[in-house]
Amino acid sequence: MGVNEYKCPNCGGAVQFDSTIQTMKCHNCDAQFEITALDQYNKELEAPAEDQARWGNEIDAQQWDQSEVDALSASSCPSCGAELIGDQNTIATVCPCCGNTQIVSARVSGGLKPSYVIPFFLQKKDATAALNNFYKGKRLLPNFFKQDNNINKVQGVYVPFWLYDADVSAHIRYKATKVKTWSDSNYIYTQTDFYSVVRNGNLGFKRVPVDGSKKMDDNYMDAIEPFDFEKMKNFQPGFLSGYLAEKYDMDSDECKERAKKRMKASIENEFKKSVSGYSSVTTESSVVDIKGGTVAYSLFPVWILNTKYNSENYQFMMNGESGRLVGKLPVDKSKAMKYRLMFTGIFGAAFTVIIQLLAYFL
Repeated sequence: MGVNEYKCPNCGGAVQFDSTIQTMKCHNCDAQFEITALDQYNKELEAPAEDQARWGNEIDAQQWDQSEVDALSASSCPSCGAELIGDQNTIATVCPCCGNTQIVSARVSGGLKPSYVIPFFLQKKDATAALNNFYKGKRLLPNFFKQDNNINKVQGVYVPFWLYDADVSAHIRYKATKVKTWSDSNYIYTQTDFYSVVRNGNLGFKRVPVDGSKKMDDNYMDAIEPFDFEKMKNFQPGFLSGYLAEKYDMDSDECKERAKKRMKASIENEFKKSVSGYSSVTTESSVVDIKGGTVAYSLFPVWILNTKYNSENYQFMMNGESGRLVGKLPVDKSKAMKYRLMFTGIFGAAFTVIIQLLAYFL
């Protein structure tokens, strides 16, 4: 018959039965435990220690047919490699991904046709108005950014997204404490109780979006979410009229790891909300198991401005459905110096007046 060797959940030290108090005690940190509680803790330690992902192979997408290919035009950017697709009347003069003005024509070839699309609900004038509003109050912004010929470079681009469905189960263990403090005339006492809290459960995920473009900054893509899936439609080439669509350069398999991270973060966040009533809660282990589901290929609308200032690239993106806008702004060094000198002069003059007043009254 095997003998259980108990480890202290608090400090990891050896826990043994203490005959004087008739319970289990860690002689390293003096924590006390019931045997049943330690047995349950040991069982939790034997739970699976690694995440598992058993994705399905079903992809909701089709191949382009020849009539659709004939109605489309393609272009590629020799600078960043972006492949752009539009209708035959769409002419790409500026690459929305890097701002390069040299675009090379090519034939539409290869790749899957999207199954779904969220159309543009906001027009170019809405995007330029949002940019102008974004610039307001930015006194150190270079004048170059406010010029019409720069703002008008904004382009509407359909960005490729993979949408993942999956069932996810999770086993998460937390270390929690409850702290109680009291005092008498001589001492202040603090009692800390330690708890091992376990949560098991399942969540179904539907349409978890991951962009399929290496050219698009993932932080920007996350920041302009969410997209309203109630507005999603079955894809038709006509939706591309007047816009560009970037061709995915990361397939659904390459994007699964990021989808897994998003699902894991979501289920961990939901589970932790249920662990309440403690002074502190820390996660000891988190294991998720992802099963099956489908992945769909879709296009989402984004207004993009990519421009260069002092040899550095600055990018702005706006959700073409909701209007949520994010971007990076530079600082005009000459303006910064001007304001620095101006405020230095103001504070210097005020300080001089204060000194003179003090000298007068003292």
